Parts: sequence; structure tokens; C-alpha cells
Amino acid sequence: MHVLVTGGAGYIGSHTVLQLLQEGHQVSVLDNFSNSSPESIRRVIELSGLSVNLHKVDLLDEDLLKATLVSAKPDAVIHFAGLKAVGESVSQPLKYYRNNVTGTLNLLDAMGLAGCRTLVFSSSATVYGESVALPLVEATPRSATNPYGRTKLHIEEMLEELGASDERWSIANLRYFNPVGAHESGQIGEDPQGVPNNLMPYVAQVAIGRRDKVSVYGGDYQTPDGTGVRDYIHVEDLAAGHLAALDFLRKSVGVHVWNLGTGAGSSVLEVIDAFRRVSGQPVAYEIVDRRLGDVAESYANPEKARLELGWKAERGLEQMVEDMWRWQKQNPLGFEADHLLEPTDEEIVAYLGRE
Repeated sequence: MHVLVTGGAGYIGSHTVLQLLQEGHQVSVLDNFSNSSPESIRRVIELSGLSVNLHKVDLLDEDLLKATLVSAKPDAVIHFAGLKAVGESVSQPLKYYRNNVTGTLNLLDAMGLAGCRTLVFSSSATVYGESVALPLVEATPRSATNPYGRTKLHIEEMLEELGASDERWSIANLRYFNPVGAHESGQIGEDPQGVPNNLMPYVAQVAIGRRDKVSVYGGDYQTPDGTGVRDYIHVEDLAAGHLAALDFLRKSVGVHVWNLGTGAGSSVLEVIDAFRRVSGQPVAYEIVDRRLGDVAESYANPEKARLELGWKAERGLEQMVEDMWRWQKQNPLGFEADHLLEPTDEEIVAYLGRE
């Protein structure tokens, strides 16, 4: 199968691209490199020994997007491309609606023009809002507490209405929880620009000495140690969930939704303690005020994915931390020092050594 992956040079995208290649799929990657580096794809090619068709395209460039998909003729699309920082979405909501929602609309138009109607969408547990009914199941009422979450919710609703209006579409909405970890080789992993928005990469940067301490938002929740509890899932398990969903869609039409999580939560202090054990480094932290909108606990019920996809998370917190620490040690400053500079098409071709 020829699978086109938007945002394929990013964190989750690169791990999924590697697994797709290892399973024998032909892969095209579409990325604008606004929050990623072509180095990740070079390393994926090196790890797999296989080739990737790489296209520098922004989803907001309608003409180039349509031309690329019509030329590529993919059988299916896995859609990761999107902005994802909650705080930034609050300060720049229109940027998020334009990039995430309008970008997805453009992608759907291009897919239709190319005759491709199989889509795996990267949604999020943020669509459950502030629900305290745990564990979270796919039927839990949806809401959103910030513009980022609303873009995911709007796209889910848009895809549901598209599927209802045209029975030719096969769509998966994958609601995943907190992706962490890295490939076991340490060659690809999470490389956030600037200050990390998520806990695990921040803790890793404290352990490696790039940052002084971790700010723990709230120490008085009704949890065993007073800190927030989240469902962390290894990025390799998450990538495998996308392949399982893709396989399901090959034999089914309509719109489907699955949670991708472990079904168990770990607290902030448990994550910090795990990093201390694995790295042998001190990880300083400070308890600060809670953040508006944070809930005490959030974890999935992944049973539907197990029953329908034959998928379940295999890796525990210790392995998540071990793999993340290996990546951080081997890449203390991320991929390359110049990865924040947006490459030209010619530079990408030269960088990957392609004809």
C-alpha cells in the first residue's frame, strides 16, 4: 500500500513512517518543516534501508497540495500535520484554526481530487475536555477547554459529517493520550523547539543539564502523591496503533474512533523518579500553582482498540523513560543545530542524498 504521511518528519510521524516501511508499505512524507527536521527522515531511511518520497508542502498551499497528491496517487493518508501547543493556541487562536482546520479541509479536497478516501487522523484526548468520569471511553461526551482542543474536536465532527455524506470514505479518529519515549536505537525521538510544552521532554532536558528544574503544576490534587496523573504511551506503541487502524480501514468504510492509551496513569513525581533511576542524574523540581483547565487524573480505557484492532500498548513507564533517556543522551541538542532553519526543496534533496 502507498501511504502518504502528513507531518511525517515530526515526532510521532517519523516513528510511524519507520514502522510503515518495515511492514513493506511504500511511503511518501509531506511536511513543511515548521516544527521538524529532514534529518529525522534521513535517519528513518538509514534505519530501514528503504527509500521515502519526501515533499516539502504546506497544507495551506492548496495548489501545491493538490498537485502533490494527484501526482503521488496514495492509497491512504495518515494525517499528523498540525500545531499542538495549548498555550500558544490560547494566545494565537486564529493561527491554530487556520493551520489545523483549514489545512485539514485542504487535505480532504486534495484527497478527493486524487481519488484517495482512506484517512487515519491524529486526534487527541483533549476532545474529552475536563471530564472526570474515568477511565475515558470513546462514548464519553466531548468538549474542549482551549483552541487547540477545539480544532481537534472540529476536525473530528467534520470527518464524521463527511463520512455520513459519502459512503466511499474510510476514516479513523485516533484519540491518543500522552506520547513519550523514542525509538530503541536512540536515532529518532522528540525534538521540541524552544521550551518543551510536555512533561517528559522537559524532565529529560533537566536530566541532561539543559534546564535547571521542572515546574510541577499543583501538588494538592486528590491523587496518591498530590500531583497530576496522566496516561503516558510509548511512541512505538502509538505508531503501531496507526498501522492497526490503517489495516482495519482497508476492510471497512465509515468513520471509526479509538482511544490509544495504556489504561493506567503515572503521576508527575513518578515520572521524575523514573528519570532519576534510569539516568542516575538529579532532577530538581518545584511545586507551583495549578494551571487553569488541568484535571487531577486522565487515563484511557483502550479496550475498544484491543477488541476491534487487536492492538494494545506493550511498553511500561520504565521502558518509556529508558528509550527517552537514550535518545536525549545521544542527541543532547536534538537533531541538528541548523534544524530550525526552514530548508529549501533543493536542500532537502541534497540532504537526503536523493537523485
